[in-house]
Amino acid sequence: MQADLNLLTVLDALLEEGSVMGAAERLHLSSPAVSRTLGRIRKVTGDDILVRTGHSMTPTPYALGIADEVHRLVRQANAVLAPSRELDLAELERTFTIQCHDALASSVVPALIGRIAEQAPGVRLRVLAEHSADTDDLRHGRVDLELGGGTPELPEFRSETLGTDALAVVMRSGHPCAELDLRAYAAYPHVVVSRRGRLTAPIDDLLAAEGLRRKVIATVATVHSAVQIAAASDALVTTTAILCRPLIEAFGLVTRPLPAESPEAPINCNWHQRYDSDLAHAWLRDQVRTVVGEVLVS
Repeated sequence: MQADLNLLTVLDALLEEGSVMGAAERLHLSSPAVSRTLGRIRKVTGDDILVRTGHSMTPTPYALGIADEVHRLVRQANAVLAPSRELDLAELERTFTIQCHDALASSVVPALIGRIAEQAPGVRLRVLAEHSADTDDLRHGRVDLELGGGTPELPEFRSETLGTDALAVVMRSGHPCAELDLRAYAAYPHVVVSRRGRLTAPIDDLLAAEGLRRKVIATVATVHSAVQIAAASDALVTTTAILCRPLIEAFGLVTRPLPAESPEAPINCNWHQRYDSDLAHAWLRDQVRTVVGEVLVS
């Protein structure tokens, strides 16, 4: 027989109030309705639950024995159906997984870890590199947030653009190309950053429109690898100016403005809709939004 959990709510009220009328007032029901439910409870349990003693009702030994358990079950059920909308960061114990490329990891993650440690010491952050191909990690909850330039197409995903970053040309200090126009840009070797291993980028269409073509000598998956090559050669790297600044500075490189009109690169935060109402996840998104904003204006 399938149990009717509504009976527990009425039973809890009856045991606490000690009368049908008191339980009815507490539950905002009529006395006949509560009386009928008491009859069903008696039939299910095989016990009278409450028996009349003069002008009052007295719980049976069985009712007294289950009163605490019934109250606990009702309280747990209410907590499940009406969860708390307050987040206690001091008590939060959770591990979040963020997937992003290495430029975001070097520019955003250090400050993000600092904010998290200060506000929620029980939270840990797992930062994963981008895959060379699309995965179902975001859909299946293996990744909480995905940061990068792309946006998911399916409606089950959410996406927010946190800001944009202009493209720049990165080169070694003392590079022979002091003045960078489009023709000079095309004349030097290039390293392309592409997690998929692509040898071209939108800038190649702009060059083609001017009758120019650059020489791509390599494509690498990370900005770190690209700037390492640029530091030891005359190769140029076209990448975001602000997000890549920690890596650019670490290798002692310099930047020049891209000698062509080009849209700024978006910085998108993507997540699965299952986390829309998750308070801890929403808090994490707030921290990421704040840190990215601070990095972009620094």
